[in-house]
Amino acid sequence: MWLGAGTRSHGAAGPRGVRAVAADGLREAAVIGHSGRMSSNSAVSPGEAFQDHYPDDVAACFGCGRLNPDGHHIRTTWDGDQTVTRFTPAPEQTAVPGYVYGGLIASLVDCSGTGSAAGAAYRAAGRTMGDPNDTEPPLRFVTGRLEVDYLAPTPMGVELVVRGQIEEITARKVVVALTVTAADAAADKEADKEADKEADAAAEAAVARGRVVAVLLPPTMGA
Repeated sequence: MWLGAGTRSHGAAGPRGVRAVAADGLREAAVIGHSGRMSSNSAVSPGEAFQDHYPDDVAACFGCGRLNPDGHHIRTTWDGDQTVTRFTPAPEQTAVPGYVYGGLIASLVDCSGTGSAAGAAYRAAGRTMGDPNDTEPPLRFVTGRLEVDYLAPTPMGVELVVRGQIEEITARKVVVALTVTAADAAADKEADKEADKEADAAAEAAVARGRVVAVLLPPTMGA
């Protein structure tokens, strides 16, 4: 969700580290900066996305709100210590014939970033999203800063995969670096079964990279 606050990222750790500041219920012990590995608490149950557990009054985002019948319904979850979002663009999301329009890529980076921030904050706090016994306030994030670099034209007709890496967690902010890749379906079709894995790896190429500085939802905006 885009807030447009113009927040600047600062003090982020290197690619293998996560900078953590313990405050307001986020436990520094849950994030280990030297190895980049976080606690084993998944934050969500298997098969569920972070966005599945947004409070109802802040679940109408056009990009990721589950209660918006006309939205993209972007869904993000953990894949090890990274987050992953999978999305296949619809034909109407075309820029020029055969290629996805850039606004959709920005939306994928945006909502994957804020979803990743929520998952990381819950994991760092040792909480599980959707836990009926959790009486603490929900951790919902909005976008303070959004950066997107377009690396290559994004083809239509293939699944897009957004992978997020948590770079920094503080009491009210999470910084997430994200990469968008597109699998070349044509190459997959021509690959024989024995070489499928190699073909998949070779056919997947980054089309965009981004960074989201996500901030805790201001009290004036919802729950």
